[in-house]
Amino acid sequence: MADFHSVYGAAPAGVWAAPGRVNLIGEHTDYNDGFVLPLALPHTVRAAARRRSDGLLRLYSEQGDGRVTELRVADLMPGRVEGWARYPAAVVWTLRAAGHEVGGADLWFDSDVPTGAGLSSSAALECAVATAYRDLYGLALSAPELALLAQRAENEFVGVPCGVMDQMASMCCREGGALLLDTRDLTRRQVPLDLNGQGLRLLVIDTRVKHDLADGAYAELRAGCERSAQLLGLRALRDLPYAGLKPALDRLPAELRPLVRHVVTENVRVEQAMALLDAGDPALLGPVLTAGHASLRDDFRVSCPETDLAADTAVRAGALGARMTGGGFGGSVLALVAAGALDAVAEAVTTAFADAGYARPRTFAATPSQGARRLV
Repeated sequence: MADFHSVYGAAPAGVWAAPGRVNLIGEHTDYNDGFVLPLALPHTVRAAARRRSDGLLRLYSEQGDGRVTELRVADLMPGRVEGWARYPAAVVWTLRAAGHEVGGADLWFDSDVPTGAGLSSSAALECAVATAYRDLYGLALSAPELALLAQRAENEFVGVPCGVMDQMASMCCREGGALLLDTRDLTRRQVPLDLNGQGLRLLVIDTRVKHDLADGAYAELRAGCERSAQLLGLRALRDLPYAGLKPALDRLPAELRPLVRHVVTENVRVEQAMALLDAGDPALLGPVLTAGHASLRDDFRVSCPETDLAADTAVRAGALGARMTGGGFGGSVLALVAAGALDAVAEAVTTAFADAGYARPRTFAATPSQGARRLV
């Protein structure tokens, strides 16, 4: 690859790619041992790579400042690496911490996954590095095992207590489908999602409101959920059935009740979505998505004026349903739209943002795509 050669003076051993994702339904359920239904985007982080024998990890991004970041693998420790380089460094550190004998590498990155948009650009970067290192160092690791290592990298090295959904989606999704994932035991089912054949589209609306899940708000939400489960005597909120929700809420402090209500009802919404897909009725997913957004807005309180405006405007303009996707505090909205209404809905949201004085949103149709893989 010419760009790799121009930076490092030699050819790479290969090129790997890992995608971002959108989550159809099942938000903030993964760290509560619940259910999620993501799909991979066609947008990917590409990593060209070759091994080094001197213990150096060199990193270069086409979206960076034009400089090579040079680190010593033996010196990698949480808190010692800043900026985007934390993510690839985290994966290498985690592989070594897990007992895998890996050393240095030259890594060159290019990406078209929007950053800070709730589309898992960080997980895509982690999974691209994990997949490249598996092949470079001949590691006998499956895609789910790499996903768990990438999650550990983000938890322990980067400092974000995320669940495993993003990494599992980036590693394990398949073209043409969504991934039904039980985040407790990691059992998964590939769910065909031929929306085009049904005359439907998934419109992603990137509000361009950036979020940083490492700023502490995400950790506070997770801690609130874990405290609620402890007070209720549960392993996780996943174990609270919907039929028992009301009496359980009565036993909790007022500030915890909305968190529990969201998690329990969101797991129900995943079940509803799967029933509709299994019945061949994806057009009926719209109200499920819209209800999910209301829960994220009113109970979990991770929405913001821009995501609320995008979701509300999309529905008023003809979308069958719409909701925020991702961790929240900005990011993107996912709208289910009849194919013929795609442009009109996108235009309506763009106009509403202009009228409100917000930055112009980025819109594109999401196509269920392939998970992490080697390209060359």
